[in-house]
Amino acid sequence: MHHISPYAALLFGCLTFFSSFASAGPYPEKPIRLVVPYPPGGTTDVLARIISQGLTEKLGVAVIVENKPGGGNNIGTEFVIKSPPDGYTMLLTNPANGINASLYKNLSFTFVNDVAPVAGIVRTPNVMVVTNGMPVKTVAEFIEYCKSNPSKVNMASSGSGTSVHLSGELFKSMTGCKMTHIPYKGAGPALNDLLGGQVQVIFDNLPSSAGFIKDGRIRALGVTSVAIEPSLPNVPTIAETVPGYEATAWFGLSMPKGSPREAVEKVNTAMNQLLADPKMQRRLADLGGVPIPGTPEDFGRTISNETQKWEKVVKASGATVD
Repeated sequence: MHHISPYAALLFGCLTFFSSFASAGPYPEKPIRLVVPYPPGGTTDVLARIISQGLTEKLGVAVIVENKPGGGNNIGTEFVIKSPPDGYTMLLTNPANGINASLYKNLSFTFVNDVAPVAGIVRTPNVMVVTNGMPVKTVAEFIEYCKSNPSKVNMASSGSGTSVHLSGELFKSMTGCKMTHIPYKGAGPALNDLLGGQVQVIFDNLPSSAGFIKDGRIRALGVTSVAIEPSLPNVPTIAETVPGYEATAWFGLSMPKGSPREAVEKVNTAMNQLLADPKMQRRLADLGGVPIPGTPEDFGRTISNETQKWEKVVKASGATVD
């Protein structure tokens, strides 16, 4: 064993400390990756691509979207949680992060405790859409059809544990409709099968369905929000037919727990500036989105409130991972 004198050790320690200190300029110094835990094409991905451009301009480094789909959102989420907490890996946080906490029994993480909330982005309603082949024009007609054709209705979702899935489970438990849940790996493939008529209904996040609804390729029966959605003024709320029904999707940014406060605050400030920009507000409004600016703590409260809300729905519906 070589003995190092305590002084030499101290000096070495100081030098290492100062050299690492000197090389660390102000955050951010290099590209930031923004992980989307779904394939391209769904709402989480659409939002990531819209905001990554704006954040790149505001932060002065590239914000690069990386799709890591699979495991009902858990693969991408776990990747971010296990990444170094250095401010250079972010998660496009979405409703499944609140839902999976109670839906999955054996997760290797507890989302609420293992992330640093950074910033809220937007809330969007989900929309109940049916394939054009379905002989129904209203929510009431759909319920009637469902009850006279038990187990003929296949309900698509963008994956087990998504707000799309749970909005459908909430509808099933409140109406007594029997539907077979068919989970897909994202909204893109689910909508393809809805357009083709292989599945009959989806409670999709509005942004991924909006274009198809406007083109008349699928039929919107109701929105999941309490109020009418301004971008779909002719579509009633589901609650008009099913009193008390409400479900919205929410999106934001998180980093691994222990990420530098400077990084959290810089990205939070950039995100809030972006949400205050009228151009960005118009883009989000076209998607049916209501901005949710605020502090990192505000977004943390959103995560914990949503986790509690959906835990009740998961328990009531008896939904588990298919």
